Amino acid sequence: MDQLSYSAAWLSWWRDEITDAVSSMLLTFEETNGYEPGTNEVRIASKEDLRAVHDDGRKLQGFEDLLTFYESIGEVVLPDVGNGFFVHSACDVLHRLAKEGPVFVPEADDPHGMVIASNGGGILYVADRGGAIHRSRTASLDGAEFDKVADNLPRFLGHVRRCVVRFVETGETGDL
Repeated sequence: MDQLSYSAAWLSWWRDEITDAVSSMLLTFEETNGYEPGTNEVRIASKEDLRAVHDDGRKLQGFEDLLTFYESIGEVVLPDVGNGFFVHSACDVLHRLAKEGPVFVPEADDPHGMVIASNGGGILYVADRGGAIHRSRTASLDGAEFDKVADNLPRFLGHVRRCVVRFVETGETGDL
C-alpha cells in the first residue's frame, strides 16, 4: 500500500495502520504499565476542521500536502506512544501561526514555516513552504536549531507510522 500516491486514500490507509497498531497496544496497556491509557487516536477531519481549512486555507497556500492532510485527518493524538506524539489540528496550527507568526528555519529552502506537530518532551516539528519537515533540537523556539527529518509530509507521515508500529512491537520509538 506504500505504493499509493499521497492522497485521501493513502491517508485512510495510514490512519488504519496506526489505529490497528495502537489498538493492539491498548489491549494490554494498563496491565503492562499499571495505569490507564489516555485517548490515542488519529481523528478523522470534522466539519469544524474542514471549515478551518477552507476558511483559513489561504494561510496554507504553498503547503499543499498539509491541505490534503487536513481535509482527511483532524489531528493525531498519541500520548502513550513513547513520550507522546501529536499532529496538531488545522485550527491549532493556524491559530498559532496567526498569534506567533511563521517559524524561522534557517536551514530550509524557504525558511518560513509553521509548527504542525510535537512530542511529549516539547520537541516541535515545523513544515516549511518547500514541503520539508524539520525537528527542533530543543523544546523552545527561541534561537532554535532544526534538523530536517523528511523532504515532505508524506515521508514524514510514513516515518511516524513506522515509529508507532516499532513502538508497539518493541517498546522503542526510534527517533520520533
